[in-house]
Formats: sequence, C-alpha cells, structure tokens
Amino acid sequence: MSAQHCGDCQKHKDRAPEEARRLIHRLNRIEGQVRGIRSMVEKNVYCTDILIQVAAANAALNAFTRELLSEHIRTCVAKDIRAGKDETIEELLVTLQKLMK
Repeated sequence: MSAQHCGDCQKHKDRAPEEARRLIHRLNRIEGQVRGIRSMVEKNVYCTDILIQVAAANAALNAFTRELLSEHIRTCVAKDIRAGKDETIEELLVTLQKLMK
C-alpha cells in the first residue's frame, strides 16, 4: 500500500475507500467545530464556553490521530517490517516523539 514516488520524494499510501471515508468524516466534523469556535469568537461568546469547544475540537483531533496512527502501524509499518525495512521502526519512533510534544 505504501509506495515511493521519485518525482516528489514523498511517500504515498493508497487508502481503502472505507478508511478514507472514516478519516474524511472525522475531518469534516473537526472542520465544523473549528468554524463554530471562530463564530463564537466573532459573537463575543464568554471565554469559558469557547474553551470548552476548543477542548472538544482537541479531543476530536486526538481521536483522528489515534485512528490514523493505528491504521499506519497495521498497514504501512507492518508491511515494511515484514519486508525487512527496519528503518521504518526508526521513522515510527520519530513520529511518535513528534506526536508527544
């Protein structure tokens, strides 16, 4: 599922339609939450109410991250390890360190 495109030196993953649908659905909800937060700021809504919505958007982003990371480990990482590409483990560790900042 993961392939190297030489033209842009970026990795690429062909996602299953169901996986892409789930991820896009989550992103659409997150986008709506962020638009709602902006609207709240524009309407001078009380700070605490906005902060609660920001916490909800953060939770939604975290859920998106968990789903994407789980799928990445199950597919890309597992495939590369089976193929003997141990550098993928280091890439995963670097990614996890960035996620935990």
